[in-house]
Amino acid sequence: MNERISTSATQAASEVRVVFGRVKRRLKELAETDDLTPSQSSVLSRLDKDGPASASELAAAERIRPQSIAAILAALREADLIQRHPDPEDGRRQVVSLTTAGRHRLQGDRKVRQEWLARTLQDHCTEAERQDILKALALLDHAIEAATGR
Repeated sequence: MNERISTSATQAASEVRVVFGRVKRRLKELAETDDLTPSQSSVLSRLDKDGPASASELAAAERIRPQSIAAILAALREADLIQRHPDPEDGRRQVVSLTTAGRHRLQGDRKVRQEWLARTLQDHCTEAERQDILKALALLDHAIEAATGR
């Protein structure tokens, strides 16, 4: 598989990376979680998406050392964004989950970011352009799923 990558594929990859980076930075500016590190925000999002998990499961999922996840969880616990409780299947193990405050914080941040992006698309794109964006995102998602086998 020593095929040369086409100019259009290289250009598309560059543009996607640049635009997604710009969108990501702007959405991050809107979030209340600016007092959290990127790693702390990532763990909160993972708990919200995947549900309760042990510290070792979180460390593996986030691809970080157990010592690092311990520090992240301590900071999130101090901010009352997570809680620990015994694993119902193994009482020796602790499971981490979001607190109500943690869930509300994530939901509030998502709402603010979604509203900003929706307003931006409404104000600066035509209906046809918004439909093109949806089609392009579906194509990109399909390509990524095919490449990753998901």
